[in-house]
Amino acid sequence: MRLLVANPNTTPEVTELCARAARAVASPGTEIVPLTGRFGARIINSRAENAIAGHAMLELLADNISGTDAVLLAVSYDTALLAARELLPVPVVGMTEASMYAACLLGTRFGLVTFGTPTAYHELVAQQGLTARLAGIRAINASAADALSDPDAVDALVAEAVAGLVAETGAEAVALCGAAMAGMPGRIADSVPVPVLDGIASGVGMCEMLVKLRPAKARLGSLAHPGTRATLGLSPALAALLRG
Repeated sequence: MRLLVANPNTTPEVTELCARAARAVASPGTEIVPLTGRFGARIINSRAENAIAGHAMLELLADNISGTDAVLLAVSYDTALLAARELLPVPVVGMTEASMYAACLLGTRFGLVTFGTPTAYHELVAQQGLTARLAGIRAINASAADALSDPDAVDALVAEAVAGLVAETGAEAVALCGAAMAGMPGRIADSVPVPVLDGIASGVGMCEMLVKLRPAKARLGSLAHPGTRATLGLSPALAALLRG
C-alpha cells in the first residue's frame, strides 16, 4: 500500500523524523511517502497558522492522491482532518486522533503531553468525543525545534511530564502530541510507569487496518463529497478535487 505521511508545517526535518518513525513500524509492502507543506508556518502554533495550514494540507493531498491507499496527517493539530475525509476517496487518519484512540485501548483514562498550549488539544479531545476519557494534559517547557536539536534533553522532559501526569491524574496511558515526538516512546518506555504512544506509529497501524478493511467512501452524511464546487485561484489539483 501507498501511505502519504503529510506534514503541513514547512519544516522538512520534522517531516523526515515522522517518515523514519513511520517506516520503523510499517508492514512489509507499505510505502511511506512523506510530504511537507509548500507555504505557511515553520511550526504551527496558533489557530491562524492552523487555518493557513489547512489550505496547505489540502493542496498537498490533492497533488499527491493519485495511487494512494491512505493518508496519515503528520501534524499534532490533525489539521484539515474532516475536510480531507470529505474530499478524499481513501481513509484519512490524524496522528493525535490515532494516539488517543490507541491510548483508550490500553487504559481507562488517558493523558496527553505536548509542546503547545493545552487549549488546542482540549478542543481536539472534545471533537473526538473523548473528554470523559481524558485524565489531563501536560505541556513541557520545550519546542519542536528543541526536540530536533537536543532530543535527549527533550526525552527527559517528556518522561518527567508523563510521570507527573500519571501521579497527579491517574492516567493509565499517555499520548504524545507533537510530530517532533515521533519515535520517542521507545526511547523513554523504561522511564515511565504507563504505556506511552506517539501518533505516527499509532496512525500507521490504523491506516494499514483501514486499508485491509476496504471501506467504501461515504455517499451520504457529513463526510460525503460535497459535490461540484466552482472555485477561483486554487491550484489545479485542489480545484479538481473540489469538483469531484
